[in-house]
Amino acid sequence: MKRGAVSWAFGKFSVPCLLLGLVFFAASLTPSLIPRGPLEQGILGGLVTALGYLIGQIIALLWKAADMPRLKGRLARVLVLCLGIGVVAFFLWILSSSLEWQNELRQKMGMEPAEALHLSSIMIAAAVTFAIAYFSGRLVATLFRLVRAWFYRVMPPRRANVLGVIAVVMILFVVTRDGLLDVIVTALDESYEAAQALFDDAPPRPDDPRMTGSAASLIDWKAIGEPGRNFITTGPDAAAISAFTGRPALDPIRVYVGRANGETAKERAELALAELKRLGAFEREVLIIASPTGTGWMDPGAHDPVEYMHDGDIATVSAQYSYLQSPLALILETQTGLEQATALQDAVHGYWKTLPVDARPRLYVHGLSLGAWSSMYATNIFRFMDDPIDGAFWAGPPFPSAFWNYIQNRRNPGSLFVSPSIGEGRIVRYASHTQDGSKAPDAWGNMRIVFLQYSSDPIVFYDPASLWRAPPWMNDPPAEDMSEHLFFMPVVTQFQLALDMALSFGSPPGHGHAYYAQDYIGPWVQVTDPANWTAEDTKRLKAHCNIGFQFGCRNDQKED
Repeated sequence: MKRGAVSWAFGKFSVPCLLLGLVFFAASLTPSLIPRGPLEQGILGGLVTALGYLIGQIIALLWKAADMPRLKGRLARVLVLCLGIGVVAFFLWILSSSLEWQNELRQKMGMEPAEALHLSSIMIAAAVTFAIAYFSGRLVATLFRLVRAWFYRVMPPRRANVLGVIAVVMILFVVTRDGLLDVIVTALDESYEAAQALFDDAPPRPDDPRMTGSAASLIDWKAIGEPGRNFITTGPDAAAISAFTGRPALDPIRVYVGRANGETAKERAELALAELKRLGAFEREVLIIASPTGTGWMDPGAHDPVEYMHDGDIATVSAQYSYLQSPLALILETQTGLEQATALQDAVHGYWKTLPVDARPRLYVHGLSLGAWSSMYATNIFRFMDDPIDGAFWAGPPFPSAFWNYIQNRRNPGSLFVSPSIGEGRIVRYASHTQDGSKAPDAWGNMRIVFLQYSSDPIVFYDPASLWRAPPWMNDPPAEDMSEHLFFMPVVTQFQLALDMALSFGSPPGHGHAYYAQDYIGPWVQVTDPANWTAEDTKRLKAHCNIGFQFGCRNDQKED
C-alpha cells in the first residue's frame, strides 16, 4: 500500500480521542435492562468507542476554532500517558466486574449464567466494529473535503466550510432516507407480501359458515394472510371452553381483515364491521377491538384466556396494516398503523353506540406492543366522552405512545416509574410479571384501563433523552428483574438501551418484551370483570395456559 493511501486511511490518529472512546467502552460494559452476550457486547463497545473518538475530535475542533491554549511538548506527552494509565486501569476494573454483573441479571431472569467472559470475542468484535465506523468516518471526511474544495472556487473559505457541512449532511440524508432506505423498505414489504402469497392454497378455508374466511364470509380467505388465518383457526372452541369451565359455552367469534382485503384503512374497517354484523358479534356479551403487531400477528396468549373467562360469549376483531416486523413498522409505517386502528375503532364504535345500551356488548380495546400504540392513538379523549368504551388493556406500550406518556407523567409522587400508581386506581392501573392490577386504594370506576408492562422491557422504557440525562426509572430503586449496578453515561446509555430493544424479543417469558399468557390473565380479569369468576378460576386458567406466551391456550393443550 502506498504511503498516500495509508495516510488517507488512518489520517492523523488522536490518542486522547481514543482514550475518551475507551472510557465509553468501559461504561458500555455495565449492565442495562437485557443481558448481553460477548458478540453483542463487542459490537456495542466498538460502536461507542467510535462515538467517543468522534466526540473527542469535535471537541478538539471547537477548541481550536475558539483559539484556546494547547499543551505541547513533554508536558502534553506526560499528561496523555497519565490519562492513558488511568483509563486503562478503569477499563480493566469494569471489565473484571462485567461478567458478575451480567450473571446477576441473567439469574434474575431465570437464565443460565455465562461461564466465561469471552474477552477475545468481545475485543475482536469491538475492533472490527470500530474499524468499520472509523473508516466510514474517513470516507465522510473525504467527501466533505471534495465538496468544500468545489465551494472554495466560488466563495470565501469560511462560507465554503459552513456550506460544505450542510451539503454533506443533505447528501447523506438523501442517500440513506430517500435512496437506500426506501429501496430496502420496499423490498422488505414486498418480501412479506410474497411470503404470504405462498399460503394462497394452504391451509384450506374453514367449512363452518360462522367463521371468517368461509364460503359464507364477506372476507376473502386467500387475501387474509398467514397471521390472520392463524388467529381465526386457532384458539379454544366451545367444546374446549366447556371442558375447562364445566359450563355451557359458545364458539368465540374472531374477525380478521388482512391488508390485501381492502385498498384503504377505511375499506378494511368497513369490511370488518360488515363481517361482525354477519356473525352476530354485537349480540355477544363482550366485544374487543384489537390492534395487531407490525406483521399482523395476534398473540394467542392474550386472546385465548379471555375467551375462556367469558364462556366463549365474546367477539374479537382486528385489521392488518403491514407486513413488516414490529421494529421496522414502528419506524417506517407508524402512520399506517395509526390510521388503520383509528378507522377500525371509528367504524365499530360508531355502530356500537347506535345500539340500545342494555342490548349491546361491553366494548373493550386491546393491543400488544405496536398494536398498543396504535390502539391508544385511536382511543382518543373524544371517544371517552361520547358514549365511552368499557375499558382498555394495553400490553408492552412502546415508549413514544403519547397516551401512555401522558398517564406516566401523572403518576402519584413516590411511586416507581416502571410500576406507577395513578390517583386512587379507579380508572388506570398497572400490571407486570409480579402484579395483576388488582391492588389499588379504591374500587374500579365505570371505565377500566390496565397497562401490562415488564420492568425490564426496553420497548417501553427506552428514553431518547438518555443521550444526555438518566432515564427516570434509573433514579428509582431497581425492580426485581433489574440490575443494582445500573450506571448512567451520556451517549453510552442511549446505545445500551437501543441494543436492549433489539435483544428484548428473545428474553425469557415474563421479561423484556416477551409477554405471555399467564401475565395476561389477571389484567383481563380486572378489565372485563367476568361473571362469577374467582381467584381459584384464575389459578386454574394459569395452569391451563402454562406452555407460555407463544402458544396461548390451544385446543390441544392438556390441563395439568
